[in-house]
Parts: sequence; C-alpha cells; structure tokens
Amino acid sequence: MTTQTQETSSSALTPTVVLCLVSVYVVWGSTYLAIDYTLDTVPPLLMTGTRFLVAGIILAVFLLARGHRLPTRRQWLNCALVGGLMQGGCVGGIAIAERSISSGLASVGIATVPVWTALMAGLATRRWPNRLEVYGIGLGLVGVVLLALDGGLGGGTKGSVVIIAAAISWSLGSVLSQHLDLPQGPTAYAGEMLAGGSLVTAVGLLAGERVDRVPDASALWAWGYLVLFGSLVAYSAYMYLLKAVRTSLATSYTLVTPAVAVLLGAWILSERVSALTVLAVAAVLIAVRFIFAGRKIDDARHNDHVDDVQDTVDAHED
Repeated sequence: MTTQTQETSSSALTPTVVLCLVSVYVVWGSTYLAIDYTLDTVPPLLMTGTRFLVAGIILAVFLLARGHRLPTRRQWLNCALVGGLMQGGCVGGIAIAERSISSGLASVGIATVPVWTALMAGLATRRWPNRLEVYGIGLGLVGVVLLALDGGLGGGTKGSVVIIAAAISWSLGSVLSQHLDLPQGPTAYAGEMLAGGSLVTAVGLLAGERVDRVPDASALWAWGYLVLFGSLVAYSAYMYLLKAVRTSLATSYTLVTPAVAVLLGAWILSERVSALTVLAVAAVLIAVRFIFAGRKIDDARHNDHVDDVQDTVDAHED
C-alpha cells in the first residue's frame, strides 16, 4: 500500500523536494500556453491522451530496462482511476476549456486546487491545514484573482464550469493517489500515464475526435514540450511531492503558475506588466511563504509529538 503516513508527508525540504517544486512551478506555468498552441490542429482529448501515453511508454521502457516490475492487476486498475481523474478529468478538461476561455483564465481556475485538495485530504485523514497554510491558500487566491482582473481574462460560462470541474478532478486524483494500492516510485507514474493516457485517447476517439490535417510546426513543438517536460518531468515531480510533503505544499504550484505565466509572457513576448500585476505576483509569493512556514510549524509539532511518545515508551520500559 502507498497510504501516505504522517511521517512521509512531513519530510524536510531536501534538495530533491526543492528541485521538484521548482520544476513544477516553472514547467506547469508554461504548459497552458503550450496547450493553446496545439489546439489549432489537434483536438483536446487526443492531444492530452497521446501526450501522456507517449510519456508513459518512454518512462516504462526505461524502468523495465532497469529491472523494475510491471504493476499488478489491481494496481493497473488504481493507476487507471488516478490517471483518468488527473490526466483525463483535469488536463483533458483544461484543453477542452481553453477552446472557449483564455489560457490565463484556465490557470486561475486551476488555482483553486489547493482549496479542494485541502478539503478532501481533511475529510480523508482528519488532518486539516493549519492557520498559516489557510492564510497562504487564501492570499494566493487573492493574487490569482488580481491577475484575472488585471488581464481582463475573458471566457464563457461553459469553459469556466469545465475548468472548476477539472480542478476538482485533479484534487480527487491527488488525494486518492496517497491512499490506493499503487506501484512504488516512478513505476506508479508510468502506470498512471499509460493507463490514463490510453483512457483519454480512447474517449477522444469515441467522441469523434480526429486529426484532419498535419499539425503545424508550432503545434508539434508544443506537443513535444508537453510530452517531455509537462508529462515526464513535471508530472513525475508532482507525484513524488505528494508522497514527500504535505498536500498544501505539493499543490502550491497552482498559486504560482498564473504568476509564472505572466512573467514568462513579459519576458518572452514583451507583454505589459502593470502595478496590479506586480501586486498580484507579490501576493502569490507571500502566500507560498505562508504555506512553507505552516509546513515547518506542523513538522515541529509532529516531531515533538513523536518525542513525547518515545519518552512515554521509554518510561514504561524502565
């Protein structure tokens, strides 16, 4: 079983954790734009499904060559459930929503993930975010709303509903991945991408999606970026974080990605950066700092509790 224990969810900010956080923050901050580039010539579900399917095949071949074992039948079913929710329900939902709303508004909708995840994780484990983490989540949501107001991010009602449903689907998949019987380490990531990618591709074909013409160069480059960085690198990093740190910290990327998207736009595309944009980015950065501080406080309390339990055991043994 891969049920997340209190100990594993409270691990320190090791170099690996920091590297995974940076990878998720930066890479997933740019994938909304990459998805937008692909949608001109590739339907949303086929784009999403093939992206994860190819990434899963690459990772699985690499792992099998290194002697890793394939998941059991039950683990394949669990991989399909988690992959279907996270890759189909969420990433596929983002691609569908971006047909009617801007990529910026999509990133703002996904920024609600920490709220849904905190609620679901609290119901499942009775371990609710502490006060500083709640402040961080709240302030981060204020920041992304300011970005939305500043950018005048347009969109339709249907797309907005889809993007919120996508956020809920990702949150549910994230929580379930901590409690279901899944393979250990990267084998789980490969299984989820293979099973989830296959499901999303099949649904896209059954829904009548087809690639009617050869994608243009920008779409192919964007799809390749999504396979290599958005799926192989960032998805694997995120799934590792779910096992290594508290969910509030693992999902903090959703508060950062809208700001990253704005900063990348200003740097690469010379887009306008207003005073409100600067204020919004500052709010997001402070929010993440609150979440980090809340994690440290929770870790300290947990360690004190472990020490008290050990002292009690030692006293009884004496």
